[in-house]
Amino acid sequence: MSQRPADVRISDFDEPVFSPEVRQMMSAVGPLAEAIPWRLEAALEQAAQQVGLDDFGEDIYSEPLTVFLEGARREGGLSPMGEVTVWGQVVQFLQNRLLVEDHWKRHPETDDQTIEDPIIIVGLPRTGTTHLHNLMSADPALHYLSWWESLEPVPPLSEQGQAFAVDPRWQRAATGIEMRDQIMPYFKRMHDMWPDHAHEEIHLLAIAGSTMFFETLAISESWREWYLGTDQTPWYAYMKRILQLIQGGRGQGRRWILKSPQHLEQFVPLTRVFPEASFVVTHRDPVAITASFTTMAAYSARLSRDPVRSQDVAHYWSDRIERLLSACVRDRELLPSQRSMDVLFHEFMEDEMGTVEKIYALAGLALTPDSLSAMQDFKAEHPRGKHGRIAYDLAGFGIEVSECRERLEFYSQRFGVQREEHAGREASGA
Repeated sequence: MSQRPADVRISDFDEPVFSPEVRQMMSAVGPLAEAIPWRLEAALEQAAQQVGLDDFGEDIYSEPLTVFLEGARREGGLSPMGEVTVWGQVVQFLQNRLLVEDHWKRHPETDDQTIEDPIIIVGLPRTGTTHLHNLMSADPALHYLSWWESLEPVPPLSEQGQAFAVDPRWQRAATGIEMRDQIMPYFKRMHDMWPDHAHEEIHLLAIAGSTMFFETLAISESWREWYLGTDQTPWYAYMKRILQLIQGGRGQGRRWILKSPQHLEQFVPLTRVFPEASFVVTHRDPVAITASFTTMAAYSARLSRDPVRSQDVAHYWSDRIERLLSACVRDRELLPSQRSMDVLFHEFMEDEMGTVEKIYALAGLALTPDSLSAMQDFKAEHPRGKHGRIAYDLAGFGIEVSECRERLEFYSQRFGVQREEHAGREASGA
């Protein structure tokens, strides 16, 4: 049995150290960044030219994408790599939207697909949501959204109708992960990813035109305020239709397992669009959540910001976490009591399969021997922390642990989370 790698303490948040190859790649994007027009009309035109289609469907995308592009450019503190990444992502979302709309036109029967009583995991990163999501997704009786399929739910026109030994979309996703690991070799310690892992619905919401995911691409207070001040139901409804499209290629008969931290402040649109869903809300010491997530955000910022200013990044996300937790406390009772449950992190860690059994009972789903066997295989293949852990320290970002704990006590008291004595200055791994 191989030993787990030693813990790592990141010391180059504000002055990232890159390999010569990565430095060369990042410097080469300068001319591309200078040529970005930063207008939605230009992004629409570029997407249409690259895909060979021009129908973007109902226009629920123009306002949010315009707000985001303007906010990212003015407020994001983006490096040339960050500018190219943001622009490329927006164009890719629009390309996907064209392909989705084209598929719906050619396959109107897609709307006949029924998303039957999904199980939706709701909770912040570092509360066990990713492990729980992937563990349950191992069950062959459930549908889940894979990473590669979330990036490209419909293949390009040139690849449609062809047979491949390996789907090119899968290969592109694998290549993207390899590139990420080159630039951010410690990221997999915080959030392990592989092409088939169970992913959130945030990329589908981005194709719809509005998602909290945009905040991870570029910090923008103007985007955040637009997003929080706008009913997100239309974009959730569009996301559901993409799930119907994906399900159409697999066949009905299985229930979906979904997950996103974004849902914490979107219980109203979530319950409108999925009225018969079962909800699993995960909870952990909010100081541990803040310390771990701000570390991941500050580390990831090297890919998009120059200068990084890790304290600014950490403070933004510390505030954002508080807003998400406040929304959860405010709206928790909106979830149907007979189809929702709270899962405490320490209880899940102490009894993973016991927690899964309770979730299946809540959802009225049979936990078969095949289901249990598949989950045990997943646990053996993906032990927690297999890539090693990251040591984190809130004080390094100018955030006092005692102040953070006092500020978030309202949440701890509401859900009875177990206090983690070393939260804010310990190690954490995916």
